[in-house]
Amino acid sequence: MPSRPSPARRHAARAAAIVLAGVLVGAVTPPAAQAEALVPRPTAYVDPMIGTANGGNTYPGAVRPYGMIAWSPTSTTGDQTSTGAANGYEYGVTRMRGLSLTHVNGAGCNPGAAGDVPIMPFVGDVTSSPSADTKDAVYASGFSHDDERAVPGRYTVGLDSGATADLAVSERAGVADFSFPADKPANLLFRVSNSLNGSEDAEIEIDTAHRKVTGSVLTGAFCGRRANGGTNNRKSYYRLYFSASFDRAFSTTGTWRDGTLAPGATSGSGGEGYATGADRAGRGSGGWVGFDTTADDDVRMRIGISYVSRAGAEANLRQEIAPRASVDDVARAGSAAWDRELSSVRVGGGSEAQRTTFYTALYHSLMQPNLISDRDGRYPGMDGRPHRVTRGQKAQYSNFSGWDQYRAQIQLLALLKPRIAGDFAQSLYNFARQNDGVWDRWVHVNGATHVMTGDPTAATLATFYAMGVRNFDYEGAFESLARQATVPHPDGLSDAGCPGQCTGQRPNLAQYLESHYAAQDVCHCWGGAAETLEDAVADAALGRWARLLGRDEEAAAFDERGLWWRNVFNPGAGDGAGTTGYIQARNLDGSWVTPFSPGSDKGFAQGTSATYTWMVPQDVQGLAEAMGGRETAAKRLDAFFHKADGSWSVKGGDALRYDPTNEPGIHAPWLYNALGKPWKTQETVREIVDTVYGTGPRGLPGNDDLGTMSAWYVFSALGLYPQTPGSAAMLLGTPLFPSAVLERSQGGDIRISAPAADATHPYIDAVTVDGRAVDRSWVDARLVTRGGSLAYRLAEAPNTSWATGPAGLPR
Repeated sequence: MPSRPSPARRHAARAAAIVLAGVLVGAVTPPAAQAEALVPRPTAYVDPMIGTANGGNTYPGAVRPYGMIAWSPTSTTGDQTSTGAANGYEYGVTRMRGLSLTHVNGAGCNPGAAGDVPIMPFVGDVTSSPSADTKDAVYASGFSHDDERAVPGRYTVGLDSGATADLAVSERAGVADFSFPADKPANLLFRVSNSLNGSEDAEIEIDTAHRKVTGSVLTGAFCGRRANGGTNNRKSYYRLYFSASFDRAFSTTGTWRDGTLAPGATSGSGGEGYATGADRAGRGSGGWVGFDTTADDDVRMRIGISYVSRAGAEANLRQEIAPRASVDDVARAGSAAWDRELSSVRVGGGSEAQRTTFYTALYHSLMQPNLISDRDGRYPGMDGRPHRVTRGQKAQYSNFSGWDQYRAQIQLLALLKPRIAGDFAQSLYNFARQNDGVWDRWVHVNGATHVMTGDPTAATLATFYAMGVRNFDYEGAFESLARQATVPHPDGLSDAGCPGQCTGQRPNLAQYLESHYAAQDVCHCWGGAAETLEDAVADAALGRWARLLGRDEEAAAFDERGLWWRNVFNPGAGDGAGTTGYIQARNLDGSWVTPFSPGSDKGFAQGTSATYTWMVPQDVQGLAEAMGGRETAAKRLDAFFHKADGSWSVKGGDALRYDPTNEPGIHAPWLYNALGKPWKTQETVREIVDTVYGTGPRGLPGNDDLGTMSAWYVFSALGLYPQTPGSAAMLLGTPLFPSAVLERSQGGDIRISAPAADATHPYIDAVTVDGRAVDRSWVDARLVTRGGSLAYRLAEAPNTSWATGPAGLPR
């Protein structure tokens, strides 16, 4: 009798059949019809492995759109207190110590965030404490990518030990089939304390009578290991609860704490702390359950999680996954959920690789924000107490990488999923009210982590409102954000967490309001020049929001503050080769911080003056004027994307040129539109799309930052890009696909037609908006708020006269 294929190989065959079917369908479609045929099942083109190498820090595990649970591997390179990369998984590391229940997409600060409760199928007897296995030499296993499959909502892996895991999830729960060799001991380890950043405490309870394992971990500490201020974050701010039930009795049980093993025990506790290496190695707690697999080698587990309570975890499981639901059942529902979400953008034409890159980018863009409220609406507040969602709010969301997301991901969320965007806005406002009115710039679960710089929440909520999002308390939110921007808070004078995680959200605001720039020597911030630019963007966005609300006096005040970037523009700063006029940090007495070099990061956050000098999206014409005019600015921008010999330089690694791996300059390719040379935006964006992004694990240029880099690609492939935070205007570029439809629940659909779109037609020759020819490289808010159609005539050569008139340039 032939042996039954493992779950990993069975699922691999199904996934391969789906992909092959999609390829064959595309292959027989006539070329003329191909441009109009919209993708029917977007999930067929999603590859969760994209971004798992090259520093993308994505994860391949099972997750639903905006899901609370994200079940994915925790890898190991031989150090139990670290992983191969941030977020627990790196494609080049093929050894894992568990399958963790929570992850954050593309977060940096190795080892990332979350990674709570790794669960490990272990073949063999548990004869020593897994926490004492500090090199992951015993209680971990290698695997081959040939035995690994990841599709939206499902993850399957076969381990070298002979065990396999097949996982599928709902929003707050999951089901797994673990299979083991029939002739060897079969155990499941719950490493309750082993979150990616460590833990303060953890607990486990094994209920043999009811075949259940429950527990929790008290953790947090995002970026707690960071050298530039991370010690400020070595603290706990959330507790994750879990409840797991099984389809069979346990044959053995046991727990451990630190180096002590307790066979037969059914309870245990103990944390690891937030150190790393030898300072943490060997600490921690967990437990295991064993199974008799001689007659049946498959063990089914159902698990629910909650940030509120064990009862909440059990209720989430009970309400989201039927008692007898199989992995296949849950996976089918997950795939359908992702198809619904991804079908908000349906493209037609393009190559299979382009469709894969596009829909995977959309998938990564719509992974977040993440649910933290239970099915009953309860969630942990930023004050550490349980709360319930406000009236009209469907769910509480979190995981806000504000400094990154406000530039592209939040615009995509508002464009495609305004209801989610509104609930997210309300969620951030709820947190602020629980946090003494302070809006934190990087929120993880219910923790204020203070990571990065600026006031990105102001830019985010202003953008939501401008783009038509209304299902949040926008009056109350505006007043709260305006107060944060105008009334100094004591935290603004603190150096706690500085420079990378400064506690003050508007650092030294009194000095800023007096000097009209953040002084490098007294700013209590990461960098005075960067802080000034970030605050100017945020204030300009608040000004636009105030005007939409009819608050004209406040609008005028914030509009003026949006121009304070000019106070850190030094027209005399040069590169030593004849180019002058750069953003430069300055001191309280007005003097410029020296020595100066365009390639230096003095006064900046994760970037150089060469990059930050372009970070004035709210006043591009003013920046061009400061540089000596649009022609001069355009030539400088040419040098930002090209080497001296004229060849492209868009892959990063040069402090003086474009860096696609980090956020401060990602809008720069689109600045040519405002400089009267839109064809250069078209060719530059196409060069980046074609050479920096792609398929395979290395398909992202760097840290995805909660979908930000992926959202940049989605917009660029559609031929649209947000002009500036706080606005719904969109800049126009060349679509990658002959056709696309943005199907939206409110605001009206947007249809994009570019029949000649292909590799040889990267330029715009003409555009019509709702059937009317336009001679400008941008569209106003009506396209976003009302819907409409864009039709492109594309060309092989640039049209250097289209959309170049000074009167029609974006501001």
